Amino acid sequence: MERRKVGLACVLTLFVLTIRPAFSQEKLAQTGFQFLSVGTDARATALGEAVTTVEGSPMNLFYNPAGMAGVESFLQFSANHLQWLVDIDYYSGALSINPEHGRYGVFGLSFLFVDYGTIIGTVVAATEQGFVETGKIEPNAFAIGLGYSKALSDRFSVGGHLKFVKQALGNLAFPESDTTLSAVNFSESAVAIDFGTIYKTGFKSLTFGMTIRNFSREINYISEDFELPLTFKIGFSINTFDFLGESQNQSLVMSFDAVNPRSLEEFFSIGGEYTFMDVLSLRAGYVANQDEYALTAGFGINAYKMHLDYSYTPFDSFEDIHRFSAKFKL
Repeated sequence: MERRKVGLACVLTLFVLTIRPAFSQEKLAQTGFQFLSVGTDARATALGEAVTTVEGSPMNLFYNPAGMAGVESFLQFSANHLQWLVDIDYYSGALSINPEHGRYGVFGLSFLFVDYGTIIGTVVAATEQGFVETGKIEPNAFAIGLGYSKALSDRFSVGGHLKFVKQALGNLAFPESDTTLSAVNFSESAVAIDFGTIYKTGFKSLTFGMTIRNFSREINYISEDFELPLTFKIGFSINTFDFLGESQNQSLVMSFDAVNPRSLEEFFSIGGEYTFMDVLSLRAGYVANQDEYALTAGFGINAYKMHLDYSYTPFDSFEDIHRFSAKFKL
């Protein structure tokens, strides 16, 4: 059994070393489907999304699928809402099923829907206004996925997330002549894969993790090719109370992630979560090398079978962002 685990670890390491050169290419900011890069979970974003090693929720499918192996209840469901910049609405959620207490692993289902609002289409025309309206355009995007994770031992977990993603920008009208309009449907879709691992070192609560998100083929949009926002993350976390003596009533988990996105410069994020009596959690985070925001904050309340989370992200040039999440357990 131990040989099998060592062999699997070697295969995973080889996979990472094989895919890693894709991130070292020149970054031209030519990735699409950027809606996949926006965090929607309130707990994760309050921690600056330094959550590669934070486990125990179906929302791990959006960050590191291996973390879903830490789900203890038979059934969990998480729902999230985010009003993003310029009134763009994000709705997301995830469901996890843990039969036989993880004996067969943990299965998950995820969904994400983005509503960009309604736009009035126009084209240039020889009218007094200089244009004519072509009707309403209602662009949107969505992703649905299936995930699976399993703890191969008490220290090592793996997970994967297969998802179908689509972005539909609506039917846009183009003038073929002075009197004729031609409608073109702008929508594309792809299949993407997320993959991750979590390793508990055995030294107190020190945990390391790795994840690769949005790995897929290139997409052709009219005459241009682009990739999904491929992202590689490694991170670690530890409960600082390990060094202050055991405490059954409180914890302070610090986490750190190094992030290498396909289309942006590398950056890092730090998060801290203080939990008292497993009822109240206070959170804060910091994201480096970002133009519009850096600090994040939030809190969580755990009552019976329900957990409510909130996060706050102040922006420099836009309105501040508020995220809300709710989690239910059975």
